[in-house]
Amino acid sequence: MRAPSSLKQEFLRKWILGLQICSSSAKSMSISERKKAIKLSADIAMASARNGRTSWSRALIASASKDDNHGKLFVQQILGSDCERLTKISTSIKRLRCKKILKKSSGTIIRRRMKRIPDKAVASSIAKQMVNKRTQILKSLVPGGVFMDEVSLIEETLDYILSLRAQIDVMRSLADATEMMMNC
Repeated sequence: MRAPSSLKQEFLRKWILGLQICSSSAKSMSISERKKAIKLSADIAMASARNGRTSWSRALIASASKDDNHGKLFVQQILGSDCERLTKISTSIKRLRCKKILKKSSGTIIRRRMKRIPDKAVASSIAKQMVNKRTQILKSLVPGGVFMDEVSLIEETLDYILSLRAQIDVMRSLADATEMMMNC
């Protein structure tokens, strides 16, 4: 993983590029469209700062590339020469995941019911259900998480949280700098 400062610098560089693209077409956008475009450019900038090394970044890039409005434009402009390479990676990984899902679903397991289940087994069953429920929630929060196993999900979640924290720090610094310039 990159040092946080270089990740922040790379994100800022690419996000400013995305904001410039945003501002060039801002006259024809409503406020809600601008908000979506700014968020989209921040997401793509963060994903491209990770250089496609993580599943969540590839999932964000693939999702944005499918967007008809501004997503394709942002992806092409922010990623530049890496655009074709990163979009190819994300589609090839998706095919591999689909094959894995199909392979897992084809095997069936027949379970026999027991007459009396011990209390420890009930407690264990409840704990497993809670873990599975929370895992599903986590998979829905992390981009591309639905295709990950539990270990990958934890690793990707940690990286995603660190990237979001870096994104927040950069945005906060930019807002503070803008506010200071307005007060002078």
